[in-house]
Amino acid sequence: MLNKVLEQQCVNTLRMLSVDAIQQANSGHPGLPLGAAPALWSLFAHHLNIDAADEKWFNRDRFVLSAGHGSALLYATLHLFGFDISLEDLSQFRQLNSRTPGHPEYGHTPGVEMTTGPLGQGLASAVGMAAAEKHMAARYNTPECKLVDHYTYALAGDGCMMEGISYEAASLAGTWKLGKLILLYDSNRISIEGGTELAFTENVAARFAAMGWQTLRVQDGNDTVQISEAIAEAKKDPDRPTFIEIQTQIGYGCPARQGKASAHGEPLGAENITATRAFLGWGHEPFAVPDEVYEYAKARRKRTRAARKAWLQTLKEYQENYPEQSRRFLADISGEADLSFLQDASYWAFEGSQATRNTSAEVLARLCNYVPNFFGGSADLAPSTKAVLPGRGDFGHTTPQGANLHFGVRELSMAAICNGIALHGGLRPYCATFFVFSDYVKPVARLSALMNLPVIYVLTHDSIGVGEDGPTHQPVEQLAMLRSLPNFTVYRPADGPETAAAYAYALQTNRPVALALTRQNLPTLPGTGPDALHGGYALHSGSKNPDILLMASGSEVHLIAEAAQCLLRHGVTARVVSMPSMEVFNRQSPEYRETVLPGTVRKRLAVEAGSSMCWHQYVGLDGAVMGIDSFGASGPAGLLFKQFGFTVDGVVKRALELLAK
Repeated sequence: MLNKVLEQQCVNTLRMLSVDAIQQANSGHPGLPLGAAPALWSLFAHHLNIDAADEKWFNRDRFVLSAGHGSALLYATLHLFGFDISLEDLSQFRQLNSRTPGHPEYGHTPGVEMTTGPLGQGLASAVGMAAAEKHMAARYNTPECKLVDHYTYALAGDGCMMEGISYEAASLAGTWKLGKLILLYDSNRISIEGGTELAFTENVAARFAAMGWQTLRVQDGNDTVQISEAIAEAKKDPDRPTFIEIQTQIGYGCPARQGKASAHGEPLGAENITATRAFLGWGHEPFAVPDEVYEYAKARRKRTRAARKAWLQTLKEYQENYPEQSRRFLADISGEADLSFLQDASYWAFEGSQATRNTSAEVLARLCNYVPNFFGGSADLAPSTKAVLPGRGDFGHTTPQGANLHFGVRELSMAAICNGIALHGGLRPYCATFFVFSDYVKPVARLSALMNLPVIYVLTHDSIGVGEDGPTHQPVEQLAMLRSLPNFTVYRPADGPETAAAYAYALQTNRPVALALTRQNLPTLPGTGPDALHGGYALHSGSKNPDILLMASGSEVHLIAEAAQCLLRHGVTARVVSMPSMEVFNRQSPEYRETVLPGTVRKRLAVEAGSSMCWHQYVGLDGAVMGIDSFGASGPAGLLFKQFGFTVDGVVKRALELLAK
């Protein structure tokens, strides 16, 4: 039987550690910690299988604080459960270089499973974690040995529910019947501007029920017994994800702020904290934790430590009984890819003229022999993006072993789910859509970059080469947008061998990588291939001292290669530089970059059917850029390239004009 008095003391410890941290910082969000502390305590103390002694234990449960503004509560909870977060760390909340930043940051604070803050993304990525668990369980579990068997939990608030990404992801979770996904909904009916009735009056539980979720309700958000019982009930349904609506009061315990919008995002102030201490019967100094609370939390950790030790024994037995499968499993969770394909000449071999979306399909098929843990798909565009794993089957409720994901027309949640898959570990996620729809993907791609997640974004139908679909579907500024993201790599390959290099690079980095691929056919160029792993390289040097440098990426590389031959007839030597990835090229040594773009050659022309802004870093004051700084038009691709000047004659003309200055 639970010690209700001690349980309440633990809950109040979390509340006060949170508000003390926020008050010390004079910045933060006390409303959620005060209202949701009972939910988080109930989850961590009685259900969540984690162990601070091995925070990366693979079969641990995952918890995502989708309402990331409640970070002070998460840090306080992790402190009580033995993670390397001290009281001093709590007192440095939101301070420069502290371990307790304003929103949770993956890889920065021990025990934090995901960077959150943009509302709804945590919920969507939790769906990805649960999908990864279901897929890996189907691949590796046996009737005698459940090697992969854990839950994914998320805590979300009203703001998360208002964001459209929550609809997208929850719909997929219901379709896929992710029975090991449990969502705790901190339903306090308050938003920053006031009560949710201002803009949010729907029956949220009914929405989730309609999407195939089991829905439960906890009437009193302060009742830890009710909350714990609801979580236990959720686990009884293996075929449906569970939505638990927990009726809470924002700012609970602060008489002047309780139930009010003013509790959300500002410190309580000294007077209100004094009143809160009195309301909660808390007679301790700031950042104090009673000894009995530490002892009780330590006792609760014995359950999870035992679970981890039991799993280690399961792993040992699995290795003995299934040696080949266990080797694959350990290789998967190590995150290291088999790169032996780099030495296979057939991996780099392509013939004829093909769209790079088609060569991408070929590369994926070839890599299936080396990367058995690919897991991904398209936003209802697989016939067009060609991003399909042949022979791997479709992922679904009855076929969880399938590796091809069908996301439906849900680009935003597709990307967030792939972030969750990457965070879960053991799988290599990718997602695909038309390049222009990277506008939907971008907020999630930014979190991929923040967390250094190796998600592969396959973005097809680039540039005005899309043709007749017109300017709504012709990406112009999207290359510049993605290139502007820190920790993010963009590859725009010119042909099959460069596409192969792009995938090879993606499998060697811990950063997200986007591939911008064509709809139209492109010739296979002599000299392309592994050198593209440098990001930029000379396809044709011209001479040691060329008159001009011609630079391009993707579909324009063959134009500058042909233009260089034409310029010879004018007595001009041109170096042809393919630049499939600016980010990778910029990370090369200064000496290497000088061999490709010698500083002595000041006449430089960059050619790309997209925004010109990224190329000015290379062309200098004496160079020029042929780009597109307007929207496209509807018409056959070939005619559009002519209209916008992207022809061999057009390149030659601009080069000669540049040399004449």
